Amino acid sequence: MTTYKAPTDDMMFLFNELLDNENFKEIDQFKEVNSELVQSIILEAAKMTENIVFPLAKSGDDHGCKLENGVVRTPPGYKEAYEKFIADGWTSLACDTNYGGQGLPKSVSVFFDEMMTSASLSFKLYSELSHGAYNCIYYHANDELKNKFLPKMVQGKWGGTMCLTEPHCGTDLGILKTKAIPENDSVYKITGQKIFISCGDHDLTENIIHLVLARLPDAPSGTKGISLFLVPKFNVNNDGSIGTRNGVTTGSIESKMGIKGNATCVLNFDEALGYLVGEKNKGLNAMFTMMNLERIVVGVQGIGLAETAYQNALIYALDRKQGRKDRRQPTKEDLADPIIVHADVRKNILIMKSLIEGERALAFWLSQNADVMLKHNDQKIKEEAADIVALMTPAVKSFFTDIGVEITNNAMQIFGGHGYIKEHGMEQLVRDVRIAPIYEGTNAVQAIDLVLRKLNLKDGNVINSYIKQIDKEIEKYISVKELNKFCLSLKKYNLILQDLTEWIKENIKNNPDDVNAAATEYLNIFTLVSIGYMWLKMAAIANNKMNQNKKFYKAKIDCASIFFSRILTRIDSYNNFKSGSKDIMNYNFN
Repeated sequence: MTTYKAPTDDMMFLFNELLDNENFKEIDQFKEVNSELVQSIILEAAKMTENIVFPLAKSGDDHGCKLENGVVRTPPGYKEAYEKFIADGWTSLACDTNYGGQGLPKSVSVFFDEMMTSASLSFKLYSELSHGAYNCIYYHANDELKNKFLPKMVQGKWGGTMCLTEPHCGTDLGILKTKAIPENDSVYKITGQKIFISCGDHDLTENIIHLVLARLPDAPSGTKGISLFLVPKFNVNNDGSIGTRNGVTTGSIESKMGIKGNATCVLNFDEALGYLVGEKNKGLNAMFTMMNLERIVVGVQGIGLAETAYQNALIYALDRKQGRKDRRQPTKEDLADPIIVHADVRKNILIMKSLIEGERALAFWLSQNADVMLKHNDQKIKEEAADIVALMTPAVKSFFTDIGVEITNNAMQIFGGHGYIKEHGMEQLVRDVRIAPIYEGTNAVQAIDLVLRKLNLKDGNVINSYIKQIDKEIEKYISVKELNKFCLSLKKYNLILQDLTEWIKENIKNNPDDVNAAATEYLNIFTLVSIGYMWLKMAAIANNKMNQNKKFYKAKIDCASIFFSRILTRIDSYNNFKSGSKDIMNYNFN
């Protein structure tokens, strides 16, 4: 059985010391979000996730969801926990106060997202998908729809989903077949089938608000002919009360490798009544508001499950005795040492810790930019922040989830045979995290998106400016004796990133296969340099504050050292993709 304790000290360190975005500090509605408030929220969230949500992880995996008479039943304990969850207001954390939300920034809710994932990803997804649907409706629906649907979604009494994938199309949404036939000026009849719908049906909320991509009769072909519709499970009366059942049914729920406590459904829409969200034929643009913010949250899922795996691997390594560190020593009463004394085990655990803390810092830094993108009053500043968010999103989604798989696997390995059996809970973490590199756009698609689209933002000025921003940080600290080696390492690999970025730009038109073949390696290099950027910031803070709390801040410096000496150097093995793709594309599989 696994254990979990929220890393509240590390989270508060980031909020107190790494909240360095001056544009964020200019946002009026966040000026009262101070350290005392955030600490109180984080500590209460820790209690809730550790004591109420965490026990649901095993229950969800053991019992799963069941489809009974057309209704999905969630695992034991889910309904009671969800009632407590919404009663305490956790669904409203980062929602607009105009609809009953608490109006907190994403740079606070990002910590809550991690804690919820660490405790139980299956349970967390029910509120996560609802919040994603809230974002899409909030930014793209008309006031009538927002006033009608958002208050109950913010309360958590109504859930939400996004319905994109069909049996014949996932990434290639341009060929979707779901139809939307106009009933009158405001209502459409939606007919089609959607698959892989997380939280597609369940018994936790009174209603479920589906966001469905569909095609109007006169729509142009491809992605330019896709519209977005709000389709409730139950129709909603004008007074806000729940009316008749809409034409939405659950065909089946998937039997999955992991996240068994979450219902992944096949949904059938049979002339279900729906309402247009945003403009006709521009539904994909509206849905991407939900998807892009959701991709950052999925990246945080990689951190959350890795954190739980790391904590349990460390506890086990401190307790499990196996082998002697030095067999030349006289025999002691204990014939074996705790495995934490062995260098290879220590190295693996420290690599886990260094990666997790670096990723958490990058997610927090990115969330500050997301807040600026969404809430700042200056349009130019908002656009600049949006460019950074767009650039970083595929990297955070892809790299963080790949590392989540790596860390959970390595943590299970530390348990040895005990990790492979269900008793210790490690194999569940491996199974649960494996979905994260797949959904919300597979990681290979994220890499291709980064090199083909995001590097070209503003004619390449966004990535160029970002690389220069890292250079400025290096120059700020390179003369500090304790930070010099970190600066020199980051400088070396930032130059490699700059060189490879130019190579991508030069080859993107004439040698697209070469660029596609290099996409994942480029994304890994880009993200490692970005995490190094965060570790330099954290090391500089730790170096300045060493006298205040030597144990805590020395651990930060030591963790930074592990990153720069043993993790950032992975770039050396990735940096071989200029060889092109000829050997790949010419291979005959027949």
